[in-house]
Amino acid sequence: MSLATFFEKLDRRWIFLAMGLLVLFPLLFPLALPLFVSSPVASFVKAVDSIPDGSKVLMSCDYDPSGIPEMVPMTRTALRHLLDKKCKVIITVLWNGGPGLVDKVVRKVVDEEYPDLKYGVDYVNLGYKAGDEAVMVLMGQGIVNAFPKDYRGSDTRSMPIMRGVRDYSSFPMLVNISSGYPGTKEWVQQVQARFHLPMVAGVTAVSAPEFYPYLQSGQLLGLLGGMAGAAEYEKARGEKGSATRGMDAQSLAHFFVAFCILLGNVVQWTKRRRAGA
Repeated sequence: MSLATFFEKLDRRWIFLAMGLLVLFPLLFPLALPLFVSSPVASFVKAVDSIPDGSKVLMSCDYDPSGIPEMVPMTRTALRHLLDKKCKVIITVLWNGGPGLVDKVVRKVVDEEYPDLKYGVDYVNLGYKAGDEAVMVLMGQGIVNAFPKDYRGSDTRSMPIMRGVRDYSSFPMLVNISSGYPGTKEWVQQVQARFHLPMVAGVTAVSAPEFYPYLQSGQLLGLLGGMAGAAEYEKARGEKGSATRGMDAQSLAHFFVAFCILLGNVVQWTKRRRAGA
């Protein structure tokens, strides 16, 4: 049996097995494949670095469990970035499927890496508020008015972190991690354009091209696009998180698919050549 005939008759389940192993291996044992920090990600890092240490920063995490692979790594790294700068982080959620997930991510980062921080003093999760753009506008009239209770049901007015917080003018920057509507586009239209609040964003890979004009116009100071953007952010920060492992797996999978396409074409070319002879 010739090599071409062998590949032509190869059971496709072996290909599925090889693909599965190629995806699984780097998730368990990171390969640290070469990764370069793009300009939008570098701008994101520079913008967050420019926030004065100890500032109160608004962070809106607008996604649900469907966005975990892309959004959660961004959230973790951005939260670490802010907390390393001693910033006090005020978190909101505008997706009804996101509050529990976001709270779990935040608590895991704080409990494992910043155990000395106190809830309500150094960070707070204001939770979910229905209303989409209406909530954004309401926050411009008063953050406490929009969120009188936090995710845990506590009175936000009595929290030390909320003292002196009035509206968007109380923050030097908005960090938005979003996988759809309402999200980055609405924050730009309703808040950045109206209240002139500097803003950076992390979005899904499929929606990232839509926001490059916002980056070029200066309405966004930095942009993370999908898992690749999250992995580049981790690299810029010297971290090796789930996005970096995910990109290793994705890169190997893409290489294997390309190899199979090339091999299939070689097999067919060889078969036709022999048939012609």
